[in-house]
Amino acid sequence: MADCYPYRIATRKGVLTLIWRPGEGDARDELAVDGLGRLLAFHDLKTLQEYCDQKGWDLVREGAATLDLGVVRQWVEHLGLGSAQAGLLLDAWNFFDDLSHSLKADPPLPSRGSIQDSAYEKIFGGEALGPTTGEGAWTGEETAAVRELLRAGLALWEEAVHGSGTG
Repeated sequence: MADCYPYRIATRKGVLTLIWRPGEGDARDELAVDGLGRLLAFHDLKTLQEYCDQKGWDLVREGAATLDLGVVRQWVEHLGLGSAQAGLLLDAWNFFDDLSHSLKADPPLPSRGSIQDSAYEKIFGGEALGPTTGEGAWTGEETAAVRELLRAGLALWEEAVHGSGTG
């Protein structure tokens, strides 16, 4: 098994830590789930470490990331908020994509089309929402598509946490 990394998720209710595993070769990145396909989430690192030890998984703690879903939710729900850190939205997009595939979500996140692909390329390349991005800024359609995707991701997260194998 590849190394596992703690991935901290900050929400209105506190912080949960998940187990993120990078895909090897062409395999997708994934979040660890239990035998019933439920997301594994831990309230503290001690319990997380004990779980990984029990499974024989190597937990790499250096550079542990934290994703603040509260800020993401605020941007999604308040249409007047034009600016947000591109890196935060990119991290959320990638997290929700990994979450969707790890849970084998049905329905999955909105399917990606040319509008989402264009928005992703812009956000991947830099500050898609900055006031001085000019032609690199998202169009109204792209912004709406990103909000739709992140809204679906937040709903998937809520569903996953309520049915998770929280440690």
